[in-house]
Amino acid sequence: MGVDAEQEADPEHRGVGAGLGGQSQELGKQHPRIIISRPVPDAADTPTDLAPGSAASGIEGTRAALEEAGYLADESAALVSHLAQRLGKPVLVEGPAGVGKTELAKALARATGRDLIRLQCYEGLDEAKALYEWNYRKQLLRIQAEAEDHDASGVMDDIFAEDFLLTRPLLAAIASEEPVVLLIDEIDKTDQEFEAMLLEVLSDFQISIPELGVVEASSMPLVLLTSNDSRELTEALKRRCLYLWLDYPALEREVEIVRLHVPDLDEGLARRLVEVVGMVRELDLKKPPSIAESIDWARALLLLGADQIDAETFRQTMSIIVKHRVDLDLVAERVGMRLAGALPAAGSAE
Repeated sequence: MGVDAEQEADPEHRGVGAGLGGQSQELGKQHPRIIISRPVPDAADTPTDLAPGSAASGIEGTRAALEEAGYLADESAALVSHLAQRLGKPVLVEGPAGVGKTELAKALARATGRDLIRLQCYEGLDEAKALYEWNYRKQLLRIQAEAEDHDASGVMDDIFAEDFLLTRPLLAAIASEEPVVLLIDEIDKTDQEFEAMLLEVLSDFQISIPELGVVEASSMPLVLLTSNDSRELTEALKRRCLYLWLDYPALEREVEIVRLHVPDLDEGLARRLVEVVGMVRELDLKKPPSIAESIDWARALLLLGADQIDAETFRQTMSIIVKHRVDLDLVAERVGMRLAGALPAAGSAE
């Protein structure tokens, strides 16, 4: 498991991929070289595998590499991450919001040294924002310039060249000369038509551009799709992917995650914090606390100098993990009363 602050897409940054280490790629301005009909390298030859070698050592090596990158992967996450690299298959990661799906892709990018290209999905996302579009303004200027020179021969071929193409995240990942991690985040927010458009990318690692031809990958991208399970995805998409379900971690694992990110927090306080978060998640809430919010709460308690979580401390700080007004009332009533009465915490011995 890991940390995933599942966030809504910023309208001003939709379709923009972020590079590793905060180096953003302005995909509409920087054009990777497009390779037409170049064969995809075999996945086993990819030099950036986390842990080549035997299956057992490979899985454990993958887990260790992810941990070094700041992500505590369980057995299933390490296994699927290892197989994705060796088989060259995309991975569909489903689970509740905030359990570490997006963070897994980021950790894989850090661990392999690859750039991360992210496509943040949203309702209404179309081909022009995900794949490519033509720079119509630049094409018009070219046509006008040719008309002024009274030489329009070949202009139609010229304006549909690579120089007039605006690359978007999917095309940028396919055309990249260096292997990348491609994150297609919250695919369940799109429609089935968008899923159908993705099939060519996921199965053949290629994109068809009618005016240019077929663009095939010059390197093998590592593709992760995430879904909050808000709708059923098509069988055609699932068939092309390895599958990983991530849920909220067990108590001991979440304590490890919290302490990994907030090492100065007392172990006893970290355990109590995770127990209280477990109480909150047991309730019927609009949005249960994510792992990222558990970490935020731990950092806040450390900053405030709290040495225990009593009813008063919880009342003052519960808005860090509970973000809806109706949820606040319910949590204050149920969990607050349990803390005030010092009732046994979830998962603790009676």
